[in-house]
Amino acid sequence: MRALWTAASGMKAQQLNVDTISNNLANVNTTAFKKQRMEFKDLLYEQLRRANLDQGQGRPVNLEVGHGVMPVATTRSFSKGNLEQTHNSLDFAIDGDGFFVVSDQDGNLFYTRDGSFKLSVEDDEVFLVTSDGYFVQSDADDVELGSDIEEISVREDGLIFVKRTGEEEFEEIAQLLLVRFPNPAGLEAVGKNLYIQTPASGEAVEAFEGEAGSILQGFLETSNVQVVDEMVKLITAQRAYEINSKSIQTADQMLEQANNLKR
Repeated sequence: MRALWTAASGMKAQQLNVDTISNNLANVNTTAFKKQRMEFKDLLYEQLRRANLDQGQGRPVNLEVGHGVMPVATTRSFSKGNLEQTHNSLDFAIDGDGFFVVSDQDGNLFYTRDGSFKLSVEDDEVFLVTSDGYFVQSDADDVELGSDIEEISVREDGLIFVKRTGEEEFEEIAQLLLVRFPNPAGLEAVGKNLYIQTPASGEAVEAFEGEAGSILQGFLETSNVQVVDEMVKLITAQRAYEINSKSIQTADQMLEQANNLKR
């Protein structure tokens, strides 16, 4: 019976849907996390009888039956999360649609909305890095702050200033690099709050003069996951999974009755 395989495809689809929702809920406190949504499409239809309409006579509709559902995409929503004040001078939030650029030890570039940066000391030189040690990029190279740092200040346009021990004036260091993408939903998430560029996302475009938003020092962007919405989706997915299992049970009972006709 088609119902067995059709309902089975629905159960598999809803299981993957629950997996996606669970990942959203698990990352409700992850800095700058962007929620995902599962998308589905129906499978091929079998034409039991085609429409046959000629000069107003005949059958105007088809007799067809579908073969279930299939997951086709997980769409990531890049809507902005709330801005939480941390009073930490190394925390930065982007009030806009831009991304920070970071680089690993091999020079590979990654993109992130997570601005919870740290200081890394190498040969008495201080670098601005992520929690995993990836170097934050400026408009020129890695953000190198020098030594004897007493205070760090970053303007809304990304200009970094450092006040050194024993000095009165701030020294301009570099400008944080922000980029934009033609299609952010096409970015590939690789974990650690990082994304990489793909052909679907388009190439990163450097943003100037606030095109990608302003930088707020002492703030972090929270996850855009709404717990209540995800819980409602979870209940809906669970009920859909349950009703598909009922379809399998019903088909099994029908097969059992048909099998018992010979007795």
